Amino acid sequence: MGWSNARIASALFITQPTLRKHYFSELKFRDVARDRLVAQVGVKLMDGVNSGNVSAIREFQKYLERNDLMLYGQTRQPEKSVPAAKPAKAEKVGKKAAALAAAQQPDAGTPMGELMMRRQQAATAH
Repeated sequence: MGWSNARIASALFITQPTLRKHYFSELKFRDVARDRLVAQVGVKLMDGVNSGNVSAIREFQKYLERNDLMLYGQTRQPEKSVPAAKPAKAEKVGKKAAALAAAQQPDAGTPMGELMMRRQQAATAH
């Protein structure tokens, strides 16, 4: 089950040196034993799935998801992609402010606009 030597020794009411001395071969295959246990659980769940047990079907789906995560070295489900933040809305401008801004930007397609542009360029050149 992935327990440390200290925890196993404590559960068996023996010391760690005694554990290592008498259970050396079992400790050597500790990781394999965990995989065998997980595989046995999978077999039992599959038996429940084959018999039509709805809760076994749900648990088997979770079992498969965990197995798929292990396959790719992950420990939890990847988070769903978060949509990009919406761009900030432009600040609303009132009618007076819009008229003032429009007055500062002359329309170059009209004779009056061209005159205003020349004056603004001349003012910035000095």
